[in-house]
Amino acid sequence: MGAIPPCTPCSGGACSHWEPQGAHQAPGELGGLELEQGSSPGIIRVALGLGAVGKGQGHATTSHRAGTRSRCGLLTPPQGGREGCPASPGSPPSPPCATGGGVTLFIALYDYEARTEDDLTFQKGEKFHIINNTEGDWWEARSLSSGATGYIPSNYVAPVDSIQAEEWYFGKIGRKDAERQLLCHGNSRGTFLIRESETTKGAYSLSIRDWDEAKGDHVKHYKIRKLDSGGYYITTRAQFSTVQQLVQHYIERAAGLCCRLAVPCHKGTPKLADLSVKTKDVWEIPRESLQLLKKLGNGQFGEVWMGTWNGTTKVAVKTLKPGTMSPEAFLEEAQIMKRLRHDKLVQLYAVVSEEPIYIVTEFMSQGSLLDFLKDGDGRYLKLPQLVDMAAQIAAGMAYIERMNYIHRDLRAANILVGDNLVCKIADFGLARLIEDDEYTARQGAKFPIKWTAPEAALFGRFTIKSDVWSFGILLTELVTKGRVPYPGMNNREVLEQVERGYRMQCPGSCPPSLHELMVQCWRREPEERPTFEYLQSFLEDYFTATEPQYQPGDNQ
Repeated sequence: MGAIPPCTPCSGGACSHWEPQGAHQAPGELGGLELEQGSSPGIIRVALGLGAVGKGQGHATTSHRAGTRSRCGLLTPPQGGREGCPASPGSPPSPPCATGGGVTLFIALYDYEARTEDDLTFQKGEKFHIINNTEGDWWEARSLSSGATGYIPSNYVAPVDSIQAEEWYFGKIGRKDAERQLLCHGNSRGTFLIRESETTKGAYSLSIRDWDEAKGDHVKHYKIRKLDSGGYYITTRAQFSTVQQLVQHYIERAAGLCCRLAVPCHKGTPKLADLSVKTKDVWEIPRESLQLLKKLGNGQFGEVWMGTWNGTTKVAVKTLKPGTMSPEAFLEEAQIMKRLRHDKLVQLYAVVSEEPIYIVTEFMSQGSLLDFLKDGDGRYLKLPQLVDMAAQIAAGMAYIERMNYIHRDLRAANILVGDNLVCKIADFGLARLIEDDEYTARQGAKFPIKWTAPEAALFGRFTIKSDVWSFGILLTELVTKGRVPYPGMNNREVLEQVERGYRMQCPGSCPPSLHELMVQCWRREPEERPTFEYLQSFLEDYFTATEPQYQPGDNQ
Protein backbone atom coordinates (compact mmCIF):
# COMPACT_ATOMS: atom_id res chain seq x y z
CA MET A 1 0.00 0.00 0.00
CA GLY A 2 1.38 3.39 -1.01
CA ALA A 3 2.16 6.14 1.40
CA ILE A 4 1.36 9.79 1.18
CA PRO A 5 4.50 11.81 0.48
CA PRO A 6 5.78 13.53 3.63
CA CYS A 7 6.57 17.21 3.88
CA THR A 8 9.77 18.25 2.22
CA PRO A 9 12.38 18.00 4.97
CA CYS A 10 13.67 21.22 6.37
CA SER A 11 17.21 22.04 5.30
CA GLY A 12 18.43 24.09 8.17
CA GLY A 13 14.99 25.57 8.64
CA ALA A 14 12.75 25.95 11.62
CA CYS A 15 11.95 22.31 12.15
CA SER A 16 15.56 21.18 12.57
CA HIS A 17 17.36 23.83 14.56
CA TRP A 18 14.84 26.03 16.31
CA GLU A 19 15.09 25.25 20.04
CA PRO A 20 12.76 27.27 22.25
CA GLN A 21 12.95 27.26 25.98
CA GLY A 22 10.53 24.90 27.70
CA ALA A 23 9.37 23.33 24.48
CA HIS A 24 7.76 20.30 26.06
CA GLN A 25 4.33 20.31 27.63
CA ALA A 26 4.37 19.29 31.23
CA PRO A 27 1.71 16.79 32.27
CA GLY A 28 -1.48 18.37 33.50
CA GLU A 29 -0.57 21.83 32.25
CA LEU A 30 -3.40 22.31 29.77
CA GLY A 31 -5.43 25.45 30.30
CA GLY A 32 -9.02 24.88 31.35
CA LEU A 33 -10.67 27.80 29.62
CA GLU A 34 -14.27 27.60 28.53
CA LEU A 35 -15.08 28.05 24.87
CA GLU A 36 -16.64 31.25 23.66
CA GLN A 37 -18.27 32.24 20.39
CA GLY A 38 -15.99 33.35 17.58
CA SER A 39 -16.64 35.64 14.66
CA SER A 40 -19.19 33.22 13.22
CA PRO A 41 -21.58 32.65 16.12
CA GLY A 42 -22.36 29.07 16.98
CA ILE A 43 -19.82 27.63 14.55
CA ILE A 44 -16.50 26.10 15.41
CA ARG A 45 -13.48 25.66 13.35
CA VAL A 46 -11.17 23.04 14.76
CA ALA A 47 -9.37 21.33 11.90
CA LEU A 48 -9.17 17.61 12.42
CA GLY A 49 -6.04 15.71 11.52
CA LEU A 50 -6.62 13.87 8.28
CA GLY A 51 -4.86 10.52 8.47
CA ALA A 52 -3.38 9.80 5.08
CA VAL A 53 -3.65 6.04 4.91
CA GLY A 54 -4.95 4.79 8.19
CA LYS A 55 -5.53 5.88 11.73
CA GLY A 56 -2.47 7.29 13.47
CA GLN A 57 -1.37 6.44 16.95
CA GLY A 58 -1.27 8.84 19.86
CA HIS A 59 0.48 12.17 19.47
CA ALA A 60 2.36 10.95 16.43
CA THR A 61 -0.73 10.55 14.24
CA THR A 62 0.27 11.32 10.66
CA SER A 63 -1.90 13.76 8.82
CA HIS A 64 -1.98 15.46 5.44
CA ARG A 65 -3.58 16.89 4.45
CA ALA A 66 -18.66 35.39 -18.02
CA GLY A 67 -20.50 35.40 -21.01
CA THR A 68 -17.72 36.82 -23.08
CA ARG A 69 -14.94 37.96 -20.86
CA SER A 70 -13.83 41.57 -20.86
CA ARG A 71 -10.26 42.53 -21.65
CA CYS A 72 -10.44 46.12 -20.49
CA GLY A 73 -7.88 46.41 -17.73
CA LEU A 74 -9.32 43.70 -15.52
CA LEU A 75 -6.15 41.84 -14.81
CA THR A 76 -3.96 44.20 -12.86
CA PRO A 77 -1.97 41.79 -10.69
CA PRO A 78 -3.01 41.80 -7.04
CA GLN A 79 -0.62 43.38 -4.59
CA GLY A 80 1.78 40.97 -2.99
CA GLY A 81 0.48 38.09 -5.12
CA ARG A 82 2.94 35.35 -5.84
CA GLU A 83 3.31 31.66 -6.10
CA GLY A 84 4.16 30.03 -2.81
CA CYS A 85 4.59 26.54 -1.56
CA PRO A 86 2.07 25.69 1.12
CA ALA A 87 4.04 27.14 3.97
CA SER A 88 5.15 30.33 2.28
CA PRO A 89 4.30 33.68 3.83
CA GLY A 90 1.48 35.47 2.11
CA SER A 91 3.31 38.53 0.83
CA PRO A 92 6.78 40.05 0.76
CA PRO A 93 7.77 42.71 3.27
CA SER A 94 7.00 46.33 2.58
CA PRO A 95 9.93 47.85 0.68
CA PRO A 96 12.14 50.45 2.33
CA CYS A 97 12.88 53.83 0.86
CA ALA A 98 14.92 53.39 -2.31
CA THR A 99 17.86 55.58 -1.39
CA GLY A 100 21.41 55.08 -2.47
CA GLY A 101 22.63 53.28 0.63
CA GLY A 102 19.38 51.74 1.74
CA VAL A 103 17.68 52.76 4.97
CA THR A 104 16.47 49.51 6.48
CA LEU A 105 18.70 46.48 6.97
CA PHE A 106 17.15 43.30 5.59
CA ILE A 107 17.87 39.68 6.46
CA ALA A 108 17.55 36.59 4.26
CA LEU A 109 14.87 34.14 5.40
CA TYR A 110 15.97 31.36 3.02
CA ASP A 111 18.95 30.24 0.95
CA TYR A 112 18.90 31.38 -2.68
CA GLU A 113 20.99 30.22 -5.63
CA ALA A 114 21.51 32.84 -8.34
CA ARG A 115 19.74 32.04 -11.61
CA THR A 116 21.50 34.61 -13.79
CA GLU A 117 24.57 36.84 -13.64
CA ASP A 118 22.32 39.70 -12.47
CA ASP A 119 21.16 38.19 -9.17
CA LEU A 120 22.98 37.22 -5.99
CA THR A 121 23.51 33.85 -4.36
CA PHE A 122 22.98 34.16 -0.61
CA GLN A 123 22.47 32.13 2.54
CA LYS A 124 19.75 32.28 5.15
CA GLY A 125 20.72 34.88 7.76
CA GLU A 126 22.75 37.03 5.35
CA LYS A 127 22.06 40.77 5.66
CA PHE A 128 21.55 43.37 2.95
CA HIS A 129 21.21 47.05 2.27
CA ILE A 130 18.49 47.65 -0.32
CA ILE A 131 19.71 49.92 -3.11
CA ASN A 132 16.65 50.00 -5.36
CA ASN A 133 13.20 48.48 -4.93
CA THR A 134 11.49 49.77 -8.06
CA GLU A 135 11.43 46.36 -9.78
CA GLY A 136 8.66 45.03 -7.54
CA ASP A 137 9.40 41.35 -6.94
CA TRP A 138 13.15 41.89 -7.42
CA TRP A 139 15.22 44.35 -5.38
CA GLU A 140 18.73 45.52 -6.07
CA ALA A 141 20.73 44.92 -2.91
CA ARG A 142 24.26 44.87 -1.50
CA SER A 143 25.34 41.99 0.74
CA LEU A 144 26.98 43.10 3.96
CA SER A 145 29.02 39.90 4.17
CA SER A 146 30.39 39.74 0.61
CA GLY A 147 29.99 43.32 -0.56
CA ALA A 148 28.50 42.01 -3.81
CA THR A 149 25.64 43.87 -5.48
CA GLY A 150 22.82 42.31 -7.47
CA TYR A 151 19.13 41.47 -7.53
CA ILE A 152 17.42 39.43 -4.82
CA PRO A 153 13.81 38.16 -4.69
CA SER A 154 11.91 40.46 -2.35
CA ASN A 155 9.89 37.63 -0.80
CA TYR A 156 13.10 35.97 0.45
CA VAL A 157 13.99 38.81 2.85
CA ALA A 158 12.49 40.81 5.69
CA PRO A 159 13.57 43.79 7.81
CA VAL A 160 16.00 42.79 10.55
CA ASP A 161 14.32 42.34 13.96
CA SER A 162 10.84 42.69 12.44
CA ILE A 163 7.99 40.26 13.01
CA GLN A 164 8.30 39.31 9.33
CA ALA A 165 11.79 37.94 10.05
CA GLU A 166 10.57 35.48 12.69
CA GLU A 167 10.54 31.75 11.91
CA TRP A 168 6.95 31.48 13.13
CA TYR A 169 5.48 34.41 11.19
CA PHE A 170 3.53 33.37 8.09
CA GLY A 171 2.03 36.71 7.13
CA LYS A 172 -1.15 36.92 5.13
CA ILE A 173 -2.33 33.34 4.92
CA GLY A 174 -5.87 32.22 5.66
CA ARG A 175 -7.06 29.96 8.43
CA LYS A 176 -7.53 27.02 6.10
CA ASP A 177 -3.99 27.25 4.75
CA ALA A 178 -2.68 27.49 8.31
CA GLU A 179 -4.53 24.28 9.17
CA ARG A 180 -3.19 22.50 6.07
CA GLN A 181 0.36 23.35 6.97
CA LEU A 182 0.15 22.55 10.67
CA LEU A 183 -1.54 19.21 10.00
CA CYS A 184 1.18 18.23 7.55
CA HIS A 185 3.00 14.97 8.25
CA GLY A 186 6.07 15.56 10.41
CA ASN A 187 4.56 18.23 12.64
CA SER A 188 3.64 17.35 16.22
CA ARG A 189 1.60 18.80 19.05
CA GLY A 190 2.61 22.34 19.91
CA THR A 191 3.79 23.24 16.40
CA PHE A 192 2.55 26.77 15.77
CA LEU A 193 2.48 29.77 13.49
CA ILE A 194 1.29 33.35 13.67
CA ARG A 195 -0.52 35.03 10.78
CA GLU A 196 -2.26 38.28 10.03
CA SER A 197 -5.81 38.48 11.31
CA GLU A 198 -8.33 38.05 8.51
CA THR A 199 -10.84 40.30 10.26
CA THR A 200 -8.95 42.89 12.36
CA LYS A 201 -6.32 45.16 10.85
CA GLY A 202 -3.10 45.27 12.85
CA ALA A 203 -4.01 42.17 14.87
CA TYR A 204 -2.82 38.59 14.51
CA SER A 205 -3.96 35.01 14.96
CA LEU A 206 -2.04 32.21 16.69
CA SER A 207 -2.65 28.74 15.24
CA ILE A 208 -1.45 25.67 17.18
CA ARG A 209 -1.48 21.98 16.34
CA ASP A 210 -3.09 20.05 19.20
CA TRP A 211 -4.06 16.47 19.91
CA ASP A 212 -6.55 14.74 22.14
CA GLU A 213 -8.09 11.30 22.24
CA ALA A 214 -11.49 12.42 21.00
CA LYS A 215 -10.42 14.56 18.01
CA GLY A 216 -6.95 13.24 17.24
CA ASP A 217 -4.76 15.83 15.53
CA HIS A 218 -6.44 19.19 15.02
CA VAL A 219 -5.67 22.91 15.03
CA LYS A 220 -6.81 25.56 17.49
CA HIS A 221 -6.81 29.27 16.71
CA TYR A 222 -6.41 32.17 19.17
CA LYS A 223 -6.90 35.86 18.47
CA ILE A 224 -3.95 38.07 19.36
CA ARG A 225 -5.58 41.39 20.09
CA LYS A 226 -3.92 44.79 19.91
CA LEU A 227 -4.07 47.32 22.73
CA ASP A 228 -4.67 50.99 22.01
CA SER A 229 -1.30 51.59 23.63
CA GLY A 230 0.35 49.31 21.08
CA GLY A 231 0.75 46.11 23.10
CA TYR A 232 -0.64 42.64 22.39
CA TYR A 233 -2.55 40.01 24.34
CA ILE A 234 -4.54 36.81 24.08
CA THR A 235 -5.86 37.17 27.60
CA THR A 236 -6.01 40.55 29.34
CA ARG A 237 -4.18 39.05 32.31
CA ALA A 238 -1.00 38.72 30.22
CA GLN A 239 -0.10 41.73 28.06
CA PHE A 240 3.10 42.24 26.08
CA SER A 241 4.86 45.06 24.26
CA THR A 242 5.63 42.90 21.23
CA VAL A 243 4.32 39.74 19.61
CA GLN A 244 7.80 38.26 20.09
CA GLN A 245 7.46 38.65 23.87
CA LEU A 246 4.02 37.05 23.74
CA VAL A 247 5.41 34.05 21.86
CA GLN A 248 8.26 33.59 24.36
CA HIS A 249 5.74 33.69 27.23
CA TYR A 250 3.69 30.85 25.75
CA ILE A 251 6.81 28.86 24.90
CA GLU A 252 7.59 28.80 28.62
CA ARG A 253 4.07 28.03 29.83
CA ALA A 254 0.69 27.06 28.40
CA ALA A 255 -1.07 29.62 30.60
CA GLY A 256 -4.53 28.73 29.33
CA LEU A 257 -3.66 27.71 25.78
CA CYS A 258 -4.25 24.14 24.67
CA CYS A 259 -0.52 23.45 25.15
CA ARG A 260 2.83 25.21 25.22
CA LEU A 261 4.23 26.49 21.96
CA ALA A 262 6.90 24.03 20.84
CA VAL A 263 8.41 24.74 17.41
CA PRO A 264 7.40 26.94 14.49
CA CYS A 265 5.70 25.25 11.56
CA HIS A 266 8.15 24.54 8.73
CA LYS A 267 8.10 27.41 6.26
CA GLY A 268 8.70 26.21 2.71
CA THR A 269 10.77 28.19 0.23
CA PRO A 270 8.60 30.69 -1.66
CA LYS A 271 7.87 30.32 -5.34
CA LEU A 272 8.81 33.22 -7.57
CA ALA A 273 6.49 34.80 -10.10
CA ASP A 274 9.28 35.20 -12.65
CA LEU A 275 12.36 33.30 -13.76
CA SER A 276 14.52 36.39 -13.23
CA VAL A 277 14.38 40.15 -13.07
CA LYS A 278 14.97 40.27 -16.85
CA THR A 279 12.04 37.96 -17.68
CA LYS A 280 9.66 39.92 -15.46
CA ASP A 281 8.60 42.10 -18.39
CA VAL A 282 10.35 40.43 -21.33
CA TRP A 283 9.30 36.83 -20.84
CA GLU A 284 9.47 35.52 -24.38
CA ILE A 285 12.67 33.53 -24.04
CA PRO A 286 15.05 31.81 -26.48
CA ARG A 287 14.35 28.13 -27.04
CA GLU A 288 18.02 27.35 -26.45
CA SER A 289 17.75 28.62 -22.85
CA LEU A 290 15.62 25.55 -22.07
CA GLN A 291 16.86 22.02 -21.59
CA LEU A 292 14.21 19.27 -21.71
CA LEU A 293 15.32 16.53 -19.31
CA LYS A 294 12.47 14.10 -18.69
CA LYS A 295 9.19 13.55 -20.49
CA LEU A 296 6.35 13.59 -17.96
CA GLY A 297 3.41 12.93 -20.24
CA ASN A 298 1.78 13.04 -23.66
CA GLY A 299 -1.44 14.85 -24.49
CA GLN A 300 -3.65 15.28 -27.51
CA PHE A 301 -1.88 18.48 -28.45
CA GLY A 302 1.68 18.02 -27.21
CA GLU A 303 4.02 16.82 -24.48
CA VAL A 304 4.95 17.87 -20.95
CA TRP A 305 8.58 17.82 -19.84
CA MET A 306 10.57 18.47 -16.73
CA GLY A 307 13.44 20.74 -17.67
CA THR A 308 15.74 23.55 -16.64
CA TRP A 309 15.99 27.17 -17.67
CA ASN A 310 19.42 28.76 -18.02
CA GLY A 311 20.95 25.61 -16.53
CA THR A 312 19.85 26.72 -13.06
CA THR A 313 16.09 26.61 -12.55
CA LYS A 314 13.78 23.59 -12.60
CA VAL A 315 10.67 24.21 -14.69
CA ALA A 316 7.88 22.37 -16.46
CA VAL A 317 7.68 22.82 -20.23
CA LYS A 318 4.57 22.10 -22.29
CA THR A 319 5.43 21.67 -25.96
CA LEU A 320 2.54 22.12 -28.42
CA LYS A 321 2.32 20.34 -31.75
CA PRO A 322 2.64 22.73 -34.70
CA GLY A 323 -0.78 23.90 -35.85
CA THR A 324 -2.41 23.46 -32.43
CA MET A 325 -2.98 27.19 -32.09
CA SER A 326 -2.01 30.46 -33.69
CA PRO A 327 1.26 31.79 -32.22
CA GLU A 328 -0.13 35.33 -32.40
CA ALA A 329 -3.33 34.40 -30.55
CA PHE A 330 -1.35 32.42 -28.01
CA LEU A 331 0.99 35.32 -27.27
CA GLU A 332 -1.99 37.64 -26.78
CA GLU A 333 -3.59 35.20 -24.34
CA ALA A 334 -0.29 34.58 -22.57
CA GLN A 335 -0.04 38.31 -21.83
CA ILE A 336 -3.16 37.92 -19.70
CA MET A 337 -2.21 34.54 -18.22
CA LYS A 338 1.16 35.91 -17.05
CA ARG A 339 -0.58 38.52 -14.94
CA LEU A 340 -2.80 36.01 -13.13
CA ARG A 341 -1.15 35.32 -9.79
CA HIS A 342 -2.62 33.11 -7.11
CA ASP A 343 -1.15 30.35 -4.99
CA LYS A 344 -3.68 27.87 -6.41
CA LEU A 345 -2.82 28.66 -10.03
CA VAL A 346 0.23 27.21 -11.76
CA GLN A 347 2.46 30.21 -12.43
CA LEU A 348 3.30 30.93 -16.06
CA TYR A 349 6.98 31.93 -16.23
CA ALA A 350 7.79 32.37 -19.90
CA VAL A 351 6.96 31.29 -23.45
CA VAL A 352 8.58 30.44 -26.75
CA SER A 353 5.96 31.71 -29.19
CA GLU A 354 7.45 30.43 -32.45
CA GLU A 355 6.25 26.96 -33.38
CA PRO A 356 6.56 24.54 -31.80
CA ILE A 357 5.20 26.70 -28.98
CA TYR A 358 6.73 26.13 -25.53
CA ILE A 359 4.87 27.10 -22.35
CA VAL A 360 7.19 27.35 -19.33
CA THR A 361 5.62 27.07 -15.87
CA GLU A 362 6.50 26.17 -12.32
CA PHE A 363 7.20 22.47 -11.78
CA MET A 364 4.71 20.42 -9.74
CA SER A 365 6.27 17.28 -8.30
CA GLN A 366 3.28 14.89 -8.37
CA GLY A 367 2.02 15.57 -11.88
CA SER A 368 -1.62 15.76 -12.93
CA LEU A 369 -4.39 15.16 -10.42
CA LEU A 370 -5.89 12.53 -12.73
CA ASP A 371 -2.71 10.44 -12.80
CA PHE A 372 -2.17 11.01 -9.08
CA LEU A 373 -5.64 9.65 -8.28
CA LYS A 374 -5.44 6.68 -10.65
CA ASP A 375 -1.85 5.54 -10.32
CA GLY A 376 -0.13 7.55 -7.59
CA ASP A 377 -0.49 7.95 -3.85
CA GLY A 378 -3.86 9.59 -4.45
CA ARG A 379 -5.32 6.09 -4.63
CA TYR A 380 -5.09 5.90 -0.83
CA LEU A 381 -6.59 9.27 0.05
CA LYS A 382 -9.64 9.43 2.28
CA LEU A 383 -12.61 11.76 1.93
CA PRO A 384 -11.19 14.58 4.11
CA GLN A 385 -8.10 14.91 1.91
CA LEU A 386 -10.19 14.74 -1.27
CA VAL A 387 -12.54 17.46 -0.04
CA ASP A 388 -9.55 19.61 0.91
CA MET A 389 -8.13 19.24 -2.58
CA ALA A 390 -11.52 20.25 -4.00
CA ALA A 391 -11.49 23.30 -1.73
CA GLN A 392 -8.07 24.31 -3.05
CA ILE A 393 -9.27 24.04 -6.65
CA ALA A 394 -12.39 26.06 -5.79
CA ALA A 395 -10.15 28.73 -4.21
CA GLY A 396 -8.15 29.05 -7.43
CA MET A 397 -11.32 29.18 -9.50
CA ALA A 398 -12.80 31.81 -7.16
CA TYR A 399 -9.78 33.97 -8.03
CA ILE A 400 -10.37 33.39 -11.76
CA GLU A 401 -14.02 34.31 -11.13
CA ARG A 402 -13.01 37.57 -9.40
CA MET A 403 -10.70 38.43 -12.29
CA ASN A 404 -13.53 37.96 -14.86
CA TYR A 405 -11.58 35.20 -16.56
CA ILE A 406 -12.74 31.77 -17.78
CA HIS A 407 -10.92 28.44 -17.70
CA ARG A 408 -12.96 26.52 -20.36
CA ASP A 409 -11.37 23.13 -19.69
CA LEU A 410 -11.59 22.44 -15.96
CA ARG A 411 -10.98 18.76 -15.17
CA ALA A 412 -8.62 16.60 -13.14
CA ALA A 413 -6.20 16.25 -16.07
CA ASN A 414 -5.65 20.03 -15.92
CA ILE A 415 -5.00 20.20 -12.17
CA LEU A 416 -1.43 19.66 -10.99
CA VAL A 417 -0.39 18.27 -7.60
CA GLY A 418 2.70 19.25 -5.63
CA ASP A 419 4.18 18.16 -2.33
CA ASN A 420 1.84 17.78 0.65
CA LEU A 421 -1.29 17.49 -1.53
CA VAL A 422 -1.09 21.06 -2.80
CA CYS A 423 -3.32 21.48 -5.87
CA LYS A 424 -2.96 24.14 -8.56
CA ILE A 425 -4.99 24.90 -11.68
CA ALA A 426 -3.19 24.66 -15.02
CA ASP A 427 -4.00 25.42 -18.67
CA PHE A 428 -6.51 28.15 -17.87
CA GLY A 429 -7.67 29.95 -21.01
CA LEU A 430 -5.79 27.79 -23.52
CA ALA A 431 -8.80 25.78 -24.71
CA ARG A 432 -10.22 28.81 -26.55
CA LEU A 433 -7.15 28.93 -28.79
CA ILE A 434 -7.10 25.32 -30.01
CA GLU A 435 -7.63 25.10 -33.78
CA ASP A 436 -7.89 21.32 -34.20
CA ASP A 437 -11.08 20.43 -36.14
CA GLU A 438 -11.79 17.47 -33.85
CA TYR A 439 -11.80 19.92 -30.94
CA THR A 440 -13.40 23.04 -32.37
CA ALA A 441 -16.42 21.04 -33.56
CA ARG A 442 -17.19 20.78 -29.81
CA GLN A 443 -18.70 17.36 -30.39
CA GLY A 444 -15.59 15.88 -32.01
CA ALA A 445 -13.53 13.07 -30.56
CA LYS A 446 -11.02 15.37 -28.85
CA PHE A 447 -13.53 17.69 -27.18
CA PRO A 448 -14.15 17.00 -23.45
CA ILE A 449 -17.94 16.64 -23.78
CA LYS A 450 -18.34 14.83 -20.46
CA TRP A 451 -16.96 17.84 -18.55
CA THR A 452 -18.69 20.54 -20.57
CA ALA A 453 -21.91 22.34 -19.68
CA PRO A 454 -24.69 21.78 -22.25
CA GLU A 455 -24.93 25.45 -23.24
CA ALA A 456 -21.18 25.44 -23.95
CA ALA A 457 -21.16 22.12 -25.81
CA LEU A 458 -24.22 22.91 -27.93
CA PHE A 459 -23.97 26.66 -28.49
CA GLY A 460 -20.41 27.64 -27.53
CA ARG A 461 -21.56 29.74 -24.56
CA PHE A 462 -18.54 29.46 -22.28
CA THR A 463 -18.81 31.45 -19.05
CA ILE A 464 -17.60 31.11 -15.49
CA LYS A 465 -20.88 29.26 -14.89
CA SER A 466 -19.93 26.62 -17.46
CA ASP A 467 -16.71 26.28 -15.45
CA VAL A 468 -18.89 25.64 -12.38
CA TRP A 469 -20.58 22.77 -14.25
CA SER A 470 -17.15 21.33 -15.05
CA PHE A 471 -16.14 21.65 -11.40
CA GLY A 472 -19.10 19.46 -10.44
CA ILE A 473 -17.80 16.79 -12.84
CA LEU A 474 -14.30 17.19 -11.39
CA LEU A 475 -15.75 16.44 -7.94
CA THR A 476 -16.88 13.05 -9.26
CA GLU A 477 -13.34 12.40 -10.50
CA LEU A 478 -12.03 13.10 -7.02
CA VAL A 479 -14.40 10.85 -5.10
CA THR A 480 -14.07 8.00 -7.63
CA LYS A 481 -10.24 8.28 -7.81
CA GLY A 482 -10.15 9.27 -11.46
CA ARG A 483 -13.02 7.31 -12.98
CA VAL A 484 -14.22 8.64 -16.35
CA PRO A 485 -17.53 10.50 -15.85
CA TYR A 486 -20.78 8.93 -17.06
CA PRO A 487 -19.41 5.37 -17.08
CA GLY A 488 -20.75 3.24 -19.93
CA MET A 489 -21.93 6.21 -22.00
CA ASN A 490 -20.27 7.69 -25.07
CA ASN A 491 -20.09 11.42 -25.81
CA ARG A 492 -23.20 11.48 -27.98
CA GLU A 493 -25.25 9.63 -25.36
CA VAL A 494 -24.03 11.98 -22.63
CA LEU A 495 -25.00 15.06 -24.61
CA GLU A 496 -28.47 13.69 -25.38
CA GLN A 497 -29.17 12.42 -21.86
CA VAL A 498 -27.94 15.55 -20.10
CA GLU A 499 -30.07 17.71 -22.36
CA ARG A 500 -33.07 15.58 -21.32
CA GLY A 501 -32.31 16.22 -17.66
CA TYR A 502 -30.17 13.22 -16.72
CA ARG A 503 -27.57 13.82 -14.01
CA MET A 504 -24.99 11.38 -12.65
CA GLN A 505 -26.08 9.42 -9.61
CA CYS A 506 -24.25 9.69 -6.30
CA PRO A 507 -21.00 7.71 -6.63
CA GLY A 508 -20.35 4.97 -4.10
CA SER A 509 -18.79 6.22 -0.85
CA CYS A 510 -19.73 9.81 -1.73
CA PRO A 511 -21.76 11.53 1.02
CA PRO A 512 -25.22 12.72 -0.10
CA SER A 513 -24.37 16.31 0.89
CA LEU A 514 -21.40 16.32 -1.48
CA HIS A 515 -23.52 14.86 -4.29
CA GLU A 516 -26.08 17.58 -3.66
CA LEU A 517 -23.31 20.14 -4.24
CA MET A 518 -22.52 18.44 -7.55
CA VAL A 519 -26.19 18.62 -8.57
CA GLN A 520 -26.22 22.35 -7.79
CA CYS A 521 -23.29 22.75 -10.19
CA TRP A 522 -25.31 20.92 -12.87
CA ARG A 523 -28.43 23.07 -12.79
CA ARG A 524 -29.79 23.67 -16.28
CA GLU A 525 -29.86 27.46 -15.98
CA PRO A 526 -26.30 28.80 -15.62
CA GLU A 527 -27.31 31.68 -13.36
CA GLU A 528 -28.76 29.20 -10.86
CA ARG A 529 -25.42 27.46 -10.35
CA PRO A 530 -23.37 28.48 -7.29
CA THR A 531 -20.40 30.82 -7.44
CA PHE A 532 -16.89 29.52 -6.89
CA GLU A 533 -16.70 31.75 -3.83
CA TYR A 534 -19.62 29.77 -2.37
CA LEU A 535 -18.09 26.45 -3.43
CA GLN A 536 -14.80 27.34 -1.76
CA SER A 537 -16.55 28.31 1.48
CA PHE A 538 -18.74 25.20 1.46
CA LEU A 539 -15.83 22.83 0.93
CA GLU A 540 -13.46 24.52 3.37
CA ASP A 541 -16.12 24.25 6.07
CA TYR A 542 -17.35 20.80 5.04
CA PHE A 543 -16.24 19.05 8.22
CA THR A 544 -16.94 21.99 10.51
CA ALA A 545 -19.82 21.57 12.91
CA THR A 546 -19.81 22.33 16.58
CA GLU A 547 -17.06 24.60 17.91
CA PRO A 548 -16.36 28.35 17.67
CA GLN A 549 -13.85 29.65 15.15
CA TYR A 550 -11.48 30.97 17.80
CA GLN A 551 -10.57 29.65 21.21
CA PRO A 552 -11.11 32.19 24.00
CA GLY A 553 -8.37 34.19 25.62
CA ASP A 554 -10.39 35.24 28.64
CA ASN A 555 -12.78 33.60 31.07
CA GLN A 556 -15.19 36.45 30.61
